[in-house]
Amino acid sequence: MNFWESVRVAFRALISNKLRSVLTMLGIIIGVWAVVTMISIGEGAKMKVTKGIQSMGTNLLIVIAGAEQRGPVRGGWGSAQTLTLDDAEAIAKYCSNILKISPEITRLAQVKYRNQNINTSIVGTTPEYADVHNFQIEEGQFFTQKDVKSMQKVCIIGKTVAKELFGIDNSPIDKIIRIRSASFKVIGLLKEKGQTGFMDADDQVVIPITTAQRKLFGVNYIRTVAVQTTDVNTMKETSDEITALLSKRHRIGAGERPDFRIQNMAEILATFQETMKTFTMLLAGIAGVSLLVGGIGIMNIMLVSVTERTREIGIRKAVGAKKIDILKQFLIESVVLSLTGGVIGILFGITTAKLIAYYSNWSTIISIQSILLSFGFATAVGIFFGIYPANKAAQLDTIRALRYE
Repeated sequence: MNFWESVRVAFRALISNKLRSVLTMLGIIIGVWAVVTMISIGEGAKMKVTKGIQSMGTNLLIVIAGAEQRGPVRGGWGSAQTLTLDDAEAIAKYCSNILKISPEITRLAQVKYRNQNINTSIVGTTPEYADVHNFQIEEGQFFTQKDVKSMQKVCIIGKTVAKELFGIDNSPIDKIIRIRSASFKVIGLLKEKGQTGFMDADDQVVIPITTAQRKLFGVNYIRTVAVQTTDVNTMKETSDEITALLSKRHRIGAGERPDFRIQNMAEILATFQETMKTFTMLLAGIAGVSLLVGGIGIMNIMLVSVTERTREIGIRKAVGAKKIDILKQFLIESVVLSLTGGVIGILFGITTAKLIAYYSNWSTIISIQSILLSFGFATAVGIFFGIYPANKAAQLDTIRALRYE
C-alpha cells in the first residue's frame, strides 16, 4: 500500500467514526485555536505599541526632572522642580551629537470654547517640539521663537481637542479658546497621530513655554527636555555627556542620587519588544497544554482502534504485509487525525482574531509563523502520540490476531 492509499484509508476510518473522531480532535482543535488567537493578539499589541513609540522618535533621549520627597513619601519622576530652561540651553550648547532639543512642561487643565469644555494636556514648549516628536501641521502654522520670547498667547491643538471643542467639520484656526482663565488664539492644527503607547497624542494643546511658565502656571521650572540625537548609535555617548553636565550644574557629587533621570527611547523600545515576545510565547505555551491533552486523547483512541482492528491487522499480515507497513498505516492515521484537528483549529483561530479586531478595535496580526508553528506542533503531536499504538499494532502476532474475536 503506497502513501496516498494509506492517507485515503486513514480518512475513511475518520469518516466512519465521525463523533469519535471529532471528540478525539477536540483537544487539538482547542489548542491550535488558542495558539493562533493568542499569538495574533500578542503580535497586534506589540505592533501597536511599537508604532506608538517609534512615532515619538527612537533616537530620542528624555531628560526628566527628579522625584519630590515629602517626608517618607517619594513622588514620581518629574514631580521635583530640578530642571530649568537654562539646563536645556546648556545641553544644546555643550553636548555633542544633538540635532534639536525641546524643553517641556505639561499639566492638565480645563479648556473652553463657548459652551464646550474639556480637560486636556497643556504642553508648554518651543518650536522644535514638532520636529523632535514627529508632529506635522495639518492646518495653520506652528508658533515661532519670536512668539516664545514675547510670551504670546497662541496655541496649536490636536485632532481630539479640535473634535471635542469645534466638531468634526469646523476649522479651529483663528478661534479663541480659554485655558484656565486666559484667552488663547488657535493658530495651528496638528495632523492626527493616534495612540503613542497608551496615550492619545492628539489630546493636547501646545503653547509657548514662556507663556506656560509665566502667564498660565506661574512657575520657573520645566518637567522634561526631549533631546533628538543624530542617530541611535550616538545616544549612549550623548546620554553620558548630559549626565555629566547636569551633575556638574546641579552640584551632584560622586555617589549621590541624581535629581534627574534620562530615558533612552531606543532601549525602551528594545526592552518592550523583548518583553512582548516573551509574553506572547508564554501565552502560546499555555495554549500548547491543550495540544498535549489532545495528543493523549489521540493515543487513547488509536489504542482502541488497534484493539478493534486486530483481526484486520492479522489478515494484512497473513497476505504479506510487513511490520513497517502496519506501523506506517497506523502512524499515518494518527497524523491525519491530528492535522485535521490542526487545520480546523487554525481556521477557528484566524476567524476569532478577525472578529476580535473587528468588534473591539484591537489590532491583531495573523502571522504565517503562528500558522506554521501550530501546523508543525499538530504534526509532532500526531507522530509522538501515534508511535506507541502504531508500534503495538505492528508487533501483534499474526496467528493470535487472526483468532481474535
